Amino acid sequence: MSQKIKGLKCKECGRLYPADPIHVCEFCFGPLEVDYNYDFIKRSLTHGKIESGPHTLWRYWDLLPVVTDNVVSIHEGMTPLFHAKRLGAELGLSNLFIKNDSVNPTYSFKDRVVSVALSRARELGFDTVACASTGNLAGSVAAYGAVAGFKTFVFMPADLESGKIIGAGIYDPVIVGVRGNYDEVNRLCAEVADTFKWAFVNVNLRPYYSEGSKTLAFETAEQLGWRAPDHCVVPAASGSLLTKIHKGFKELELIGLIPKHKTRMSVAQAEGCGPVVTAIREKTDIVRPVRPRTIAKSLAIGNPADGPYAARIVQDTHGGADTATDAEIVEGIRTLARTEGVFTETAGGVTVAVLKKLAKTGIISSDELVVAYITGNGLKTIEAVSGHTAPMNEISPLLSEFRELYDRVSVRSVQG
Repeated sequence: MSQKIKGLKCKECGRLYPADPIHVCEFCFGPLEVDYNYDFIKRSLTHGKIESGPHTLWRYWDLLPVVTDNVVSIHEGMTPLFHAKRLGAELGLSNLFIKNDSVNPTYSFKDRVVSVALSRARELGFDTVACASTGNLAGSVAAYGAVAGFKTFVFMPADLESGKIIGAGIYDPVIVGVRGNYDEVNRLCAEVADTFKWAFVNVNLRPYYSEGSKTLAFETAEQLGWRAPDHCVVPAASGSLLTKIHKGFKELELIGLIPKHKTRMSVAQAEGCGPVVTAIREKTDIVRPVRPRTIAKSLAIGNPADGPYAARIVQDTHGGADTATDAEIVEGIRTLARTEGVFTETAGGVTVAVLKKLAKTGIISSDELVVAYITGNGLKTIEAVSGHTAPMNEISPLLSEFRELYDRVSVRSVQG
């Protein structure tokens, strides 16, 4: 493919493949991932080269699986990393940071993986792109597909939140609403991918697509002054995000851009869909599929493709694992909004709720440098917090009515 890319490599048996649109080993059925030539990359990649690059994730081009400089981009990445002092004080964590990826172009971290996948799809000569989605990915593929001029199909469960359906539909893709859960959508998409030979970003392009998530680690390290954090808390659906953040820090260490580190990786899932957490609690990497029942629909993958790898990393790095109930998810959303002004979707509510539990049980130490990843915007899942926000106090345009309201609200405020 190029000097920086050797090809694809099976994560299980190590067999090598060319950098084609394939994702499964023909011999052991293990997943394929990109095999980089790190010796070549480290010869030219420096802090200065990265810092002089574009203010997008493409400043890390040397560690991403494309050849072209003409990438498909709408200014994704380089999202804020900030010291969450108020939330940290509430949880007893003095060095808590939030990586707010809800401010990407389509309001989720999926823009990272889609920008990479569609750049690779164009290199491989595809004219049609598609995905199986729990909502955020559909919006991102629709947006980037429109900008790049692809024919675009997005498949999703038919009962998703309206914000995610409209958020994809505004870009005018073909939306296929499947009567079933995500795992059933995914099975259908595997059949469609075999039949129609499209670029399915999270099927046959998955080895390239998933590499985009590494840029969350790259940015975190750069924003911390070129070091890895002590502890990361990451929400899990397929488990890919956690594995790629871990891989990103390891790659930076391998090529000498950050010191050696022992970052602990903790995973957050919903109680109604927590197969990775269950595996960790049982001290195994065998992930048993479940049928999801949770308001955190973006995390509702009952049979996570990268679940075993995520479970293994959490155990190897001595991280933590916990789940959040629907009520705890809503409270997590409200807590982040009240303390840090960030309105996150349900996945972020899961992250904050589990962060709180890990701090309370001492799994996260009070002085650790912790980064919690917020991956999507709350405006996409307003149904989850409907009835749990401050109500409107409707009055006539009369000062007397406002005085009456003011007195009533003031009394309530004093009473707590």
